[in-house]
Amino acid sequence: MPELEAFAGAWTLDRVIEDARAGHAARLEGRAVFTPGAGGLILDETGMLSVPGQRPMPATRRYIWRQGAEGIEVFFADGRFFHAIAPGATPRARHDCPPDLYLGAYDFSAWPGWTLAWQVDGAAKSYRMKSRYRPAP
Repeated sequence: MPELEAFAGAWTLDRVIEDARAGHAARLEGRAVFTPGAGGLILDETGMLSVPGQRPMPATRRYIWRQGAEGIEVFFADGRFFHAIAPGATPRARHDCPPDLYLGAYDFSAWPGWTLAWQVDGAAKSYRMKSRYRPAP
């Protein structure tokens, strides 16, 4: 896994969300920008989300990434802990948010490109989300 500082800068973002309950796949195309702040890097994702049968809509997301004792720690924008990224080429992540369970898989084996896949299941959710990040031109 790359060091935290290696993520700084702009990335292109391509995300596919396969929603098993809705029976369709949504797509987000945009940018992810890591900037210094909050004791680490602030990740801002922006893009256009396309959901079948709806007009494309803007989407944003913010996280805080910090170097932890055993890897990178990821927090929600409000400071709540989300998950940790352990060292390695393909670390796993887990986030319990009852009644939902988020299981994540990072893949840094094609660095500087990388992917993050989440499988989310719970009382009202059942989707797989795969995000691809590439250095922005």
